[in-house]
This record gives sequence, C-alpha cells and structure tokens, in this order.
Amino acid sequence: MTIATIRRRHLLALSALAAPAIGAGSARAQGAAWPNQPIRMVVPFAAGGPTDVPARLLAEEMSKQLPQRVVVENRTGSGVVVGTDAVAKGPQDGHTILYTTVAHAVTRAMFPRLPFDPIADFTPVSLVGQVPVILLVHNSFPATNLREFIEVIRANPGKYDYASSGNGGAVHLATELFMHAAGGLRVNHVPFRGSSAAMPDVLSGRIPMIFDIAASALPYARSGELRALGISTRQRSPLAPNIPTIIEQGVAGYEAYTWHMVMVRSGTPAPVVDAISRAVAQAVAVPAVQTRLTELAMQLVPESTPASAAAYLRSEIAVWEPLVRAANITAN
Repeated sequence: MTIATIRRRHLLALSALAAPAIGAGSARAQGAAWPNQPIRMVVPFAAGGPTDVPARLLAEEMSKQLPQRVVVENRTGSGVVVGTDAVAKGPQDGHTILYTTVAHAVTRAMFPRLPFDPIADFTPVSLVGQVPVILLVHNSFPATNLREFIEVIRANPGKYDYASSGNGGAVHLATELFMHAAGGLRVNHVPFRGSSAAMPDVLSGRIPMIFDIAASALPYARSGELRALGISTRQRSPLAPNIPTIIEQGVAGYEAYTWHMVMVRSGTPAPVVDAISRAVAQAVAVPAVQTRLTELAMQLVPESTPASAAAYLRSEIAVWEPLVRAANITAN
C-alpha cells in the first residue's frame, strides 16, 4: 500500500465521520456531570515548546468556558513515554487528558518495552490541527528547487548531512519519509535537542539542510537567511503561498505533519468523551484562538470528532510505524 493510498483513505474517513455543527448548551449539560473537578491536561513535552504553547492556549480558553479549570502539566521523559503513561494509568473519568502529537504514532515502533498500547489504551477525542514542515537549505547549497535538490542528493549518496530536532521527532520522521518517497535518497542524520539548537549549524552551512516545522522555518524563509524548497502540505499554504508543495514538484503522495490531538484513557464513558470533544471544538472556534493557532502555522480541523480522530490516528500509525522500522529509528 502506498503512502498516497493511506492518506486518501484517511481523508475519506474524516469526511465520512465529520460531526454536525456544535449545538447549544454547555459541556456539563451534554456530558453527564463532567467536569466536576479541575482537569489535568498532560503534555509530554517541555514547557514553552511548540507543543506546549498551543496546549496552554487551548487549556486557557477551555477554562473560560467550563465550570472547572484546565491545568497544563508538563510530564517529560523517555520521549513522550512518561507523560503518556501517566494518562494511560490515570482515572477513566475525563479529568485527566493527554495533549500529544505525531510522536504518539511511533512510540510502539521505537520502544520495544512500551508500558502502554498507543491504540488500545487511549480514546482519541479531537484532532486539533496539523503543522506542516518546510525543507530549508543553506543558500550555498547547489539547488534552487526540489528537483535540483533531489538530483544533487542522488548523485552524492551519503555525502550530505541533515539536522533534526531530535531522534524520532516530527522533523526526523518527515525527512526520512521524504528520502524514502523520493526514491531512497541517502543522507546522514544529525539530531539536536530541538530545532532552535540545530539552527546555528544550518545557518552557518555546516549542516546544509533541515525539514523544520513551519512555525520555526517561515521566519528564515521570509528573511532569505535560508532557502525554502518545498512544504509538506497537499496544497499550497496560505501562510506561505510562494513555497511550492513537495507533491507539486514531483514527489507523489508526500504529506507530513506534526499533528496535535487530545486523548483520554480508554474506558472513559462515551458521554464524557463527547463532552470533551465539544469543549475542545468550542475553544478552537473562538476567533482569537484560531488566529493564534494559525500564526503558529497550524491547519485547524474544526470538524474533528472522536471517531474521525481515531481514524486519523490509525492512518498515521499505518504510515509511520513501517517507516520507523525500515529506517531502524530507535529511542536512543
């Protein structure tokens, strides 16, 4: 099965499962007695990072609309394992929720002794949005478009390095997916502790390329400090209409995102799951929230439901798990 086929199936699933418009009434009225105590939003990433910032924005808006506060708790360690496991072993009442990313889709492939099952132990609630990646190269790199880039890499297997924000992270995964989709190109991975740590080496030209998340990449592309060769969206992004998609430049079916999703522990009552989903949708529908998330280069998914979020998660696992194993990406 090709990447393009998997992507098409997941888009069809999302269309079929899209929810009707949010009705009137509070989450409390629609979802039994939820919430009847403060809500912990566990973020398995460090405070202040590209996942934490949208999570806190969502938590703040949900706190305004719900009768209880939503408190963000950063639980890091072993990638996303420590924080995710805290939710997997937490209460099944909707008062502990997980705010996670594409990292959730690769934990099973990267950790041989994972203490939870990323599908069986969680109920997806809402797919908040997707953040694409952009291929940036140093201005000295001998390619001005993606076709030239592929030709240079193919003619020099193993010669060039690329930077990432960390082993098994969204930037690493997106790059490996691209190299596979473009015909098995060979480059060397140099992981850093975050994109900001990698950028000095990319800006200096010591490492000539990086697939960075759009929010981090766009300032460098707009200033001309680095050259943007392609974006990982299906169609050109309104935030960067001058950057051609990787698909339109000949790499069929290539899409890659770090997505943001809200989940709860499996066994949480369905009315509570539905109430949380509506609360997330109502928060994301606030214009100020939409504006800020868009500024963070997130493509929002306002029609997300628990069913469509679950379908999306399954489709992402189907894409990323085989890639992680084929590329021998491990947690170390």
